[in-house]
Amino acid sequence: MKRNILHRKKAHIDICLNSDVTFGKSNGFEKYEFVHNPLTEVNIDKINFTTEFLSKTISFPFLISSMTGGTDETLKLNEKLSIVANELNIPIGVGSQRIMLEDSSTLESFKVIRKNAPNVPVLSNIGAGQIVKIDDISKLQLITEPIEADGMIIHLNPLQELLQNEGDKNFSGILNKLAKLKKELNIPLIVKEVGSGMDYETGKKLLDAGVDVIDVAGAGGTSWAAVELIRNDDETNYYFKEWGLRTSYSIREIARLKESNKFVLIGSGGINNFDDAAKAIALGADMVASAITILKTLDSKGVEGVIDFIINLFAGIKKIMFLTGSATLTELQKNKIKKLEELY
Repeated sequence: MKRNILHRKKAHIDICLNSDVTFGKSNGFEKYEFVHNPLTEVNIDKINFTTEFLSKTISFPFLISSMTGGTDETLKLNEKLSIVANELNIPIGVGSQRIMLEDSSTLESFKVIRKNAPNVPVLSNIGAGQIVKIDDISKLQLITEPIEADGMIIHLNPLQELLQNEGDKNFSGILNKLAKLKKELNIPLIVKEVGSGMDYETGKKLLDAGVDVIDVAGAGGTSWAAVELIRNDDETNYYFKEWGLRTSYSIREIARLKESNKFVLIGSGGINNFDDAAKAIALGADMVASAITILKTLDSKGVEGVIDFIINLFAGIKKIMFLTGSATLTELQKNKIKKLEELY
């Protein structure tokens, strides 16, 4: 089992770096445009992105999304990503820690994140398919305590599991298990999709179960179906490469729940530039997150390249805020974006 998991993790990284695994469909942000304000009174130099996340102060509302762990290669990857997180004072998610429950020798590839980023929010991570099998919730301390996790991500990936030959295809009882986790965990509970998005009803069920943070991870970025289709050389299930709800729609749907619920909404799924990020926030996201764009930037430009990418991302958002008369990100969410058809 351990050998299979490690082989799969390595294959995932290799495929993401070297193959086209992007959705054919877009993230949906191109259907929106910002409303220009020629009477802006915003002082761009006073825009401040500092905010609170999981009881810690962060400098930018940006999460380095969960990627991987468990192998020598990913130890080096996580080491570099944690340096970025520490330098910019931003949260970071670890990759799926399922392997840690089966082999404690893989601990260092995850623990290096907390070692290099001692003060930022670090998020533990395990899949829904594994959660439904765990009867003793206290076992999860084996993966949260070594990295001093500030929160636990449960990733919902039914499509990815469906297309894996060795995938977990029984998600029965996941909602009840999430509610139980919330009651027994002493850290916040985060639930994220992995590229297929979610709708209002899904979000409502998650919040009713006590979830603190929702990451929509919509369609339009990396297609994990495509990753699995390539890995398994599977042509019979090609239809599912484009399966999922676009990121723009997913954010709008879950943002509707903010009227009557207090939670953090993370917008991810094809956040490739400052325009994507700004539109995600304008549609209702409190934060944005990215994985494969960060991975590819790290691979081509190193740690400094990733740092520059994130800094430039928010420099671009600042300019959009200035031109829309938005002194804060909260103001950017107040009717500062329109569907294209409204502008003709």
